[in-house]
Parts: sequence; structure tokens; C-alpha cells
Amino acid sequence: MSGDAPRRLPPLRRERLYESLAAHISDFIEAQGLVGGDRLPPERQLAAELGVSRATLSRALAALETRGRIEVRHGVGALVREPDLGPGDGDGWDRRVAARPRSEVLVAREAVLAGLARAAATNPDSSLRVAMLAPDGRRRTFDHTWRCVRRLSAAPLLAELDDVLAEHAPAPAGDDGIHRRLDAVADAIVDGDAVRAATACQGLLGS
Repeated sequence: MSGDAPRRLPPLRRERLYESLAAHISDFIEAQGLVGGDRLPPERQLAAELGVSRATLSRALAALETRGRIEVRHGVGALVREPDLGPGDGDGWDRRVAARPRSEVLVAREAVLAGLARAAATNPDSSLRVAMLAPDGRRRTFDHTWRCVRRLSAAPLLAELDDVLAEHAPAPAGDDGIHRRLDAVADAIVDGDAVRAATACQGLLGS
């Protein structure tokens, strides 16, 4: 109808630099025949060789860690990860968690998330905290937010515990309440406020 506003095509989504960089590093891993436990060059060296900033490289490594392609260990660096690694294998932890009441598992996971958030807020690289968790115009998701938090926290043991607990206390649905809570956690981490970041995790998973 003549009174209707003209329709507009949605803007073309441009691939972010860190996404292209993550794909490039993944191709390098394959081309070099690297296997689980092999270490990538230090971040400073990688950034220089690839001609990118440390912040962009860190986001690319976080994306690869999210996909299970690498594992970043504090004080060690980025290690290639075997694709078949899974949480709760071989030690009985998964069975023990499964036997507990769901309400207890939720409390335990929120405590682990609070620990991760606290550790992330104390990451000394403020520019990295901003690059990974500052608002970018898109609605936050639970999975993406916590992948970034885990990357910033450099706390692999807590991350492994979260993997086990997540099997029995999954992330809540993406309603407005959870988005506001995720914003609160992210804002506290960006500000470097460890206490506020941990407190914002209370009630994050619902009941």
C-alpha cells in the first residue's frame, strides 16, 4: 500500500576479523599436522607474525577454545586439543553429580560460575576484558558470555567442573531476565569489580 514505509534489505553481515583469524589458525593446525598437546607459538609472537593486535588474536583464540580446537592454559599458552575430550570421563564425577538433587547441582554450578566471573574480573588486561565482554550491539547469549568469561578467568579446573555440572544444570532459556543478568555480570567484569561479578551470578540459573 502507498502509505506503507518502503521495505529495506537488512545490512550484509561482514565477517569479523577475529573469525577469519580463527579459521586461519585452524587451517594452520591442520596443515602442520599438530595433535593434542602441541603448543601454538606465544600470543605476542603469533600477533606479530599475523599482523594483528593482541586483542583480536585473543578473541580468535577464545573462539577456537569455544569450538574445542584448542585449550588455553594460564602460564602455558594455547595447546591443540584432541576432539574427543569430554567432561566427566573416567573419574566417576558425572555419576556422582547425577545422583544429587537438581537444586543442589544448580547451587553448585552457580558457585562455580561465580568463581569464574570473579577470576575473569581480576584479569589484569583491561583492554582484553573490554574486547571480549563490552556490549557490541547484539543481544547477549549465555553460551557466548561464559566462553568469554572462561577465557578471561584462566581457571581450567573451574571450567572443567562447570562442564560436568552443566550436563545436569543447563543454561536457562534466553528471556529478558537472563539477558539483564548476563549484562550485569559482563559489566562488572569489564569494570574489574570481582565482588560485583560474583554477586551477579546469584540466581543466574533460576530454580
